[in-house]
Amino acid sequence: MRSPIAIVDVDRLDTWTRYRAGLCDTCAANCCTMPLEVQLSDLVRLELVDPFEAEHEEIRHIAKRLQKARLIDHFNHKNAIFTMARRASGDCNFLDPKTRLCTVYDKRPETCRLHPQKKSPKPGYCAYGARDLQRRG
Repeated sequence: MRSPIAIVDVDRLDTWTRYRAGLCDTCAANCCTMPLEVQLSDLVRLELVDPFEAEHEEIRHIAKRLQKARLIDHFNHKNAIFTMARRASGDCNFLDPKTRLCTVYDKRPETCRLHPQKKSPKPGYCAYGARDLQRRG
């Protein structure tokens, strides 16, 4: 998906920046435009699935309910991975569109917690784009 920021294309890894501490402080959250894959434990942490439901309900039934509610776009049965639904803009549903900050930061999925160092299409790199460039563009 093409970022609204001209200097980066999240699908072109050669436009990514080597990650360093503090980089997220000035970024426009381009990583939050990429598909977000989560596990059942993440959905429980996000309070989209009740712990009792997670323990006693078949995962395919949970996936069906979440798809019907438009909370997920896809469920990979083989790996038990859910792909979260996104806004029409491509942004994560948990991203505040004005501040570009995560609205569920303390409960964020493992994928987000480990990005970009461990869970990333290019570990150690991120789709950095400065917030001030977004406003000018």
